[in-house]
Amino acid sequence: MSTEQSSRQQSKVSTTLPGKVEKVIRPHPGSGEPEKAQIAVEGADHLYREIRVPNTLTDSHGQRVKLKEGAEVEVKIEADPVVTKTAIDTTTSKNESADRLSR
Repeated sequence: MSTEQSSRQQSKVSTTLPGKVEKVIRPHPGSGEPEKAQIAVEGADHLYREIRVPNTLTDSHGQRVKLKEGAEVEVKIEADPVVTKTAIDTTTSKNESADRLSR
């Protein structure tokens, strides 16, 4: 990885959610489709909590490996800061907001 790629990677904002491999989906023979891992992402809305991704990973030795059903995983979401905005603090009460406005 180049220095430029490394600094870009470090400056990304991210969040990580826990997940679990619900099932491994084998493709129909001759379809040419890759095997998929269906992952349930904890914290996602019920109708959107499952994602399917190709079941191909690379270990620290460069060997191709696959996820097993029941595996606990982490789903990481990353973005460049330029495509994000500051979150609004929703923990302050309406009274506190009104007090600040009246000052």
